[in-house]
Amino acid sequence: MNSAEKDELRYKLKVKRRYMGEIVRLEADRAILEEFIQSFSNYKSFFIYNGFSTEARTDMIISYLLESGKRVYLPRVEGREIVAVPYFGGECPLGAYGIAEPCGEPFSGDIEVTVIPLLAVNGRGYRIGYGGGFYDRYLKGKNTLKVGMGYGFQMEEFKEEPFDVPLDKYLCERGIYDFVGK
Repeated sequence: MNSAEKDELRYKLKVKRRYMGEIVRLEADRAILEEFIQSFSNYKSFFIYNGFSTEARTDMIISYLLESGKRVYLPRVEGREIVAVPYFGGECPLGAYGIAEPCGEPFSGDIEVTVIPLLAVNGRGYRIGYGGGFYDRYLKGKNTLKVGMGYGFQMEEFKEEPFDVPLDKYLCERGIYDFVGK
């Protein structure tokens, strides 16, 4: 898939997300929360994106994790990289892309589950993000369960690039798609 085709797919899916009805979105986000709790409650540490704009919401999941005593890390952009920063609740300042980012020292150990935003995911577990490559660079060599999160309509067929890092699972309101072994 060339750059222009990726950009066209990104645009199409951003528009679909933007015009998703408020009630439909709320029901989808609740279904995602329920599936997340059922599937990932046994894990202790989570690196999770801080939902922004029309992305699948993470605030309810983050609240659940904090209330359950889990270790939560949010991303912060540092140059061309993202780092995992411990999050204990409360307000965060806006970062370089207008997304709230935590303050504090980055964490460098293992995190059991990484929840990743996306615009599209294919049947082999490869994702199209926003084009910065932040998560692909972060995930290289990491020992973490890679879980993409979004809505069912974001499943699209496309050809992945050699530098793309595949997801292990995709969580949406329809359930969980498992890509391990595919």
